[in-house]
Amino acid sequence: MNDLLFLIGLGFILAHFLGWGFKHLPAERWQMLAVVPLRKAGEDQWLGSNLTYYGFFVATSQLFSMTLLFILLGAMGLSIPGTMLAILIVLACCIPAARLIAMLVEKKRHTFTIGGASFVGILLAPWSIQLSNTILGSTHSELPLIPVLSAMSIAYTLGEGLGRLGCISYGCCYGKPLKDSNKILQWLFFRFSFIFYGSTKKVVYEGQMAGEKLIPIQAITCVLYTSGALIGSYLFLIGLFTPALIFTIALTQLWRILSEILRADFRGFGNISAYQKMGMMSVLYIFGVIYFVHAAPYANPEILDGIGVLWNPSVILGLQLLWLVFFFTFGRSSVTSSTISFELIKENI
Repeated sequence: MNDLLFLIGLGFILAHFLGWGFKHLPAERWQMLAVVPLRKAGEDQWLGSNLTYYGFFVATSQLFSMTLLFILLGAMGLSIPGTMLAILIVLACCIPAARLIAMLVEKKRHTFTIGGASFVGILLAPWSIQLSNTILGSTHSELPLIPVLSAMSIAYTLGEGLGRLGCISYGCCYGKPLKDSNKILQWLFFRFSFIFYGSTKKVVYEGQMAGEKLIPIQAITCVLYTSGALIGSYLFLIGLFTPALIFTIALTQLWRILSEILRADFRGFGNISAYQKMGMMSVLYIFGVIYFVHAAPYANPEILDGIGVLWNPSVILGLQLLWLVFFFTFGRSSVTSSTISFELIKENI
């Protein structure tokens, strides 16, 4: 009963968060969050660095993701230091990989690829768990591979789902024009299409599609992935760790392959994009891990124990620090600039 109440409450929060995002974020107003003055550009003007809502939503999605991961693993009574170490190992590789893989595939220095970063994370996750067990040794309880992989996959599914709100804000990962799609898609999405405005939105400056009705591929991904994370969490909490792992990996990676068909942005070279290949390789890789690793039986997790983990000061501080790292890594725009000025409101002096 506690499991269902937790998942219903989480689902309620996610539904309202996504509903608000789908309605507001395509507008021009919701790209820039703040501007930090850097140096003077004239008598009363400053050049500024733009902080974006893309970074805010990516950071917030990872906060939700890591919180859910701690809850799931805490519900199993697993080692907090071991969990944090395994997460840090993966993130230390995935964060730089987001830019490096985009440079290799898309030939762009000033962009990120969450798909490429997640591919690296999936490859490294089993090894990060084993490395964490080796480093901590007998000082902490060993992290069981399949349950921890399952929790990581569920958390990743939630994080990538919510992170697509950032894509809506920035106007990236955009869908094809509705007018160029088949009649079934036009009928399905006529009332739910996205229309972007603003010269600094990627769909406008790259795709030249300001004011066009587009397939809301980001919203579809949001709904599929967040729903998948809730289903995966339920399977996890009733002790079905391997099915939860298979379900979330298959959902995210196979949808990555299929969704490319509906996207209009550049996705790498060839008829089959680099990210589609990564998605298929990720599925095969995880099936290989499951085949070779024996999943020992474990008692069903207790959700209240997992929620209790969040009161640990190290977890709270770690989550706050993680949010800041993600925000300043992904939120500082290097493809836009700004000029700002300050003036006195004399009647208020």
